[in-house]
Amino acid sequence: MTGSNRKMFDRVFVAGHRGMVGSAVVREMARLGLPEPVTATHEELDLTEQAAVRGFIAKTKPTCVIVAAARVGGIEANRSDLGAFLYENLMIAANVIQAAYENRVPRLLFLGSSCIYPRMAPQPIAEDALLSGPLEPTNEGYALAKIAGLKLCQYYRRQRGVMYHSAMPTNLYGTGDNYHPENSHVLPAMIRKFEEARLAGARKVELWGTGTPRREFLHVDDLARALIFLLQLDDPPDWVNVGSGKDLTIRELAEEVKAAVGVDAELKFDASKPDGPPRKLCDTSLIRGLGWRPEITLKKGLRRTVAEFREDLKAGRLRG
Repeated sequence: MTGSNRKMFDRVFVAGHRGMVGSAVVREMARLGLPEPVTATHEELDLTEQAAVRGFIAKTKPTCVIVAAARVGGIEANRSDLGAFLYENLMIAANVIQAAYENRVPRLLFLGSSCIYPRMAPQPIAEDALLSGPLEPTNEGYALAKIAGLKLCQYYRRQRGVMYHSAMPTNLYGTGDNYHPENSHVLPAMIRKFEEARLAGARKVELWGTGTPRREFLHVDDLARALIFLLQLDDPPDWVNVGSGKDLTIRELAEEVKAAVGVDAELKFDASKPDGPPRKLCDTSLIRGLGWRPEITLKKGLRRTVAEFREDLKAGRLRG
């Protein structure tokens, strides 16, 4: 890392530092020997309150902002409360980006999601697929808020000369994930179900959907490395996909998780439950062309994640 790049990290505000992505960014900064970032808990700063965010940014004067804060959840959490997912994520994006601009913060990286792309986008999904078709209905609220944040960064960069840009990660898993039995994403939900089956000696595990949709997964530590990489680029893309570049069916994922947990149980899929999009694989050729590659394979990441799940469960610090 050059001296000029390191200077940008003198006072980084990581919004959402207690979440899975934000905490991974904090760990990566510590690993690189960078200064401890500026942080605030939800109790200290409600990012949906415009005046509070303006005051915080004005007081702390960050040299860079990473917007990793968001309200997130799986299919059921999203589809059952679309309005809340739209409102809260829209307010977080608008408030933090606007406050950064008003206080002349020179650099900002906004975290979106691959769910911003159309439900039936050509696979793998390239960045230019944005706004080319209808969104997936079950997470439309969240996706609309993330698109708005991405576009606000793009417009301010184009029209007002600030270096605000975005990263669109694929499905994430790993350290600090949420294991809520109903509101978590597919991979942590599977880990919990299979571990509970192992402990109970159950012979069958029921999973949502048909098992046929294909999904891509990226360990959150690989994402953190990608974000620090993007912040060192002089001319990053307005938005860029970050993923592993590999996908597998939900049934294949279940077999991988079952092996990592070490349980012998039959898989039973409930086809009455929603599948979501049939496939969601990101085209990562843009970020790979810039020089970034993921390092953690799914098998290695799953083994590590299962071990962390068990440690957190035993210590009573499991999220969800």
